[in-house]
Amino acid sequence: MEEQSHSILKIYASTTDKIENQMLYEFIVYKAHEEGISGVTVFRGIMGFGSSSKISSTRYWELTEKLPIVIELIDKTELVEKFYKKIKPDLMNMPKGCLVLMESINVLLQKSGK
Repeated sequence: MEEQSHSILKIYASTTDKIENQMLYEFIVYKAHEEGISGVTVFRGIMGFGSSSKISSTRYWELTEKLPIVIELIDKTELVEKFYKKIKPDLMNMPKGCLVLMESINVLLQKSGK
């Protein structure tokens, strides 16, 4: 197995966050796809809060409320760093806050489908 450094980039935000007129999570996913990032997943939380917000939670009768999300991108470390540098100005210009983390990971298997 070829040894390469891989990382995961995690962006913590809200389902209502936008970059210009596009939802933040959609912006990130489409941009990552354009840049050739190996994989991206968006997770929606059922409850949470950030450093400058109130507690948000989901209820079965409220489908459009503000909820926490985590956007995770995984690829070679150099590609993840390059991607973050491209989107950082967009994140900095958002009116709302977010939290971005990057961690080194060990990829044990990356098998493409047919």
